[in-house]
Amino acid sequence: MIEVQQLTKKYQQTVAVSNVSFTVHAGQTLVLLGTSGSGKTTTLRMINRLIEPTSGSIFINGKNILSQPPEILRRSIGYVLQGYGLFPHYTVAENIAIVPRLLKWNKGRIEQRTDELLHKLQLSPAKYRHVYPSQLSGGQMQRVGLARALAANPPILLMDEPFGALDPLTRTAVRKELKELDELKKKTIILVTHDVQEAFELGNIIGLMDKGCIQQLATPTELLFQPANDFVKQFLQQQLFQLEWQSLRLIDIWNDLPVAENDAAITLTSQQTLWNALAELTNSTLPVVAFDKATATKKVFNFSHLTTAIQRQKQPA
Repeated sequence: MIEVQQLTKKYQQTVAVSNVSFTVHAGQTLVLLGTSGSGKTTTLRMINRLIEPTSGSIFINGKNILSQPPEILRRSIGYVLQGYGLFPHYTVAENIAIVPRLLKWNKGRIEQRTDELLHKLQLSPAKYRHVYPSQLSGGQMQRVGLARALAANPPILLMDEPFGALDPLTRTAVRKELKELDELKKKTIILVTHDVQEAFELGNIIGLMDKGCIQQLATPTELLFQPANDFVKQFLQQQLFQLEWQSLRLIDIWNDLPVAENDAAITLTSQQTLWNALAELTNSTLPVVAFDKATATKKVFNFSHLTTAIQRQKQPA
C-alpha cells in the first residue's frame, strides 16, 4: 500500500505540487491524469525519490520512504520511463537484467526470468535477447522497458506516460496487452497520463490534477456521473458520450434486464461494456443476448435498456 500525505513540491516561488494526498491499496491501479504541467509526473517521481518533496510524507506498507537510502528503495519499485529509457549500448537481455544483477541474482536465474518476461510480452527470446534497442520498433522498445521494470518482480510499479511515444494503433495494442498481463494483476501501480481513454481503461482510481492539485480522486464512474467541480466536467466533456457508455458493464445493470429464452443464441458476456453492447445492437438484426457465467443466466436487451441505465446514473443519489 502507498500512502501520500499532504505532499508539496516548490521550486523557488513556483508550486509544482500542492498538498496532494491519496492512498493506493495493494493490487490497485491509480492513474494520475492531467495536462502537461499539472504536477502528475512530479508527484510520481517523489514516490521513488527521484525528486525530494518540500513537505509532506510518503509511506509504503506503513514505512516512511525516507527511512532507507533511495537506491535501496528503488530496487523494490519498478519504473517505466516516458520514451522507453533503454540503454542503447546494452542488448535487450542486458537491459532487462539491470536490477536482478544489482540484487546479485545468479546467471541462470536472470536468464530464466528474462526469457519468461519476453515470452509474456510477445517477444521471442531467441530472436530478441541479443539485439539492441536501435533494432526494435517503438512498441517492442516499450515492451522491453516494461520487462526491465518487472524483472525483479517488484510489488510496486510506477509508469510515467508509458505509451506516450507510440503511434495510436501501437499504443492501443500495447495498452491491451498491459491489461491482460498476469504479471500486473497483483501489483500496486501508479500510472501518469494525459490520455483520458487510457486513464479510464486502466485505472481503478483516477486522480485528476490541475495546477499541482488533485481536483477529484474517484473511480472512473464517479468522475463521469458525480464530478466534483466545473473543471472535472469540462476536462471530460469532449469524450463524455463514449466514456459514459464504456464505464458501465452489462453486469452493472443485470437485474434490470429481462430474462432471455433458454434457447436464445448468446452474443455477449455480462462483463462487456455498454459500449460493446451498443455496437452489437447496431450491427445485429437479431435479439442481442448476454450470458453471465457466475449466475448461469441469459438476459436480452435493447437500446432502451441501455439508455435508461445511462440516464439513471446521471440522477442525483
